[in-house]
Formats: sequence, C-alpha cells, structure tokens
Amino acid sequence: MMKIVTFKSRSVPVYYPNELSASIEQLNHKLYELELDFDFRKKWRRIKSVEMVRDVAIFQYNDGTKLYLEVC
Repeated sequence: MMKIVTFKSRSVPVYYPNELSASIEQLNHKLYELELDFDFRKKWRRIKSVEMVRDVAIFQYNDGTKLYLEVC
C-alpha cells in the first residue's frame, strides 16, 4: 500500500505492506521527534520516497542512496 506523509511542508510517498499499517503512526511520531533536528530537516529535502520494513523506515534519496531509521 501507499500513503503520503507530510513533514515540514514537503510530502513524500510511503510504501508499506498491509500488516504494517501501525508502523505508519510510529513513523509520524518519529518525524515529530525529529522536527527540531536541523540535520534531518536538510536530509528530508532530498528524500524521494520511504519504504517501511518492520520497524525500520528506509528513506530513498534522489541519487539512489538510502538512510535507515528505526521508528519503534
């Protein structure tokens, strides 16, 4: 499935299996915690998409590199 997550006026698609719908709420909570983290906000501008795998959010950059973030 796919859902759109908005953080700091930028929307990004999040891909996840049906059984991980609760992880989307954990991702939203983690993004709220990172709201004041300037380094993460700079990285967020280059994120193309997010994929949820269990308790890990995999952020895909425009250049193909990835950032892994534990959301639990």
